[in-house]
Amino acid sequence: MNIKKRFFRLLLAAVITLIICKVTTFGWRFWSKPLSFAAGQNKDIADKLKLHVYKLSNEIGDININNIKRLNAAADYISKQLASFGYEIELQPYKVRGITVNNIIATKKGNKYPDRFIIVGAHYDNYFNPGADDNASGVAGLLELARLVSKDDANDSIRFVAFVNEEPPFFKTKNMGSRVYAKAARLKNEDIKGVVILEMIGYYSNDYFSQRYPPLFGLFYPNQGSFVGILGNFNSWQLLKKIVSGFKNKTQLPFESVVTFSFIGGIDFSDNGSFWEEGYPAVMVTDTAVYRNENYHRQSDTYNTLHYGAMAEVVRILGLALNNLDDK
Repeated sequence: MNIKKRFFRLLLAAVITLIICKVTTFGWRFWSKPLSFAAGQNKDIADKLKLHVYKLSNEIGDININNIKRLNAAADYISKQLASFGYEIELQPYKVRGITVNNIIATKKGNKYPDRFIIVGAHYDNYFNPGADDNASGVAGLLELARLVSKDDANDSIRFVAFVNEEPPFFKTKNMGSRVYAKAARLKNEDIKGVVILEMIGYYSNDYFSQRYPPLFGLFYPNQGSFVGILGNFNSWQLLKKIVSGFKNKTQLPFESVVTFSFIGGIDFSDNGSFWEEGYPAVMVTDTAVYRNENYHRQSDTYNTLHYGAMAEVVRILGLALNNLDDK
């Protein structure tokens, strides 16, 4: 009898735990600020973002090592765009499966500390789909940030890097583009002040129950997917604090930030995780990917599902945040 009672108690505890985990994957904060940006705000930036996303996801699309012609076409487009803003382009080539792939690097030299870097990164491959949000949106954001800061003075060097091979089967392996870059940086003992990774920044919703989280996190965060997230590990809390201070009182765009363990919710799977591995501070700016976007890794991840007005505001305010990181 005692064995039966113990079994049923364990079973009840397991069921209760599962229920708690399930209900806390949804946001419990129902009073969140809705997204209110019209497509016309920051129109010049929004229009350019849409052009980049359309080119990468609709005209090229399916960008990965299994489609090397398209992978190279995307790399060529990114390189030409960065060059058109006045940057000198450097490629970081390496071989995977006997095929040469490239990280694409554009650097704005700092006036006072040219050997100290702030890095803005985004991966340009996708997972066998158009990849509008994942991650043409991030690449578009990187390109527009590079354009916006190209004429500004900076004391620290700002480096824009488009990484290859973030998606499966390469994530968290030695062949991941950001892993190659971060390891090489550590070997050279590069002074990297902070890294900002743009990982899916285009999908937003004011609908209730449109936002999910890892278990328990939903207790503290919004129910609606109307915000941009800024995520960091504990080693990156000071960097995250500076980014957040660049957002506060300077935008009506809802945003949420969190500092947590690297392994929580898979937040180390993107390119920020490569820099965490090498001890560099890095944050991810994101629409929370699979926790919000129902088109994640599907053929429905197309350019017309994104909110370019919100994306434009993310880019505008990140430009201010980068300025906040730069030592004067």
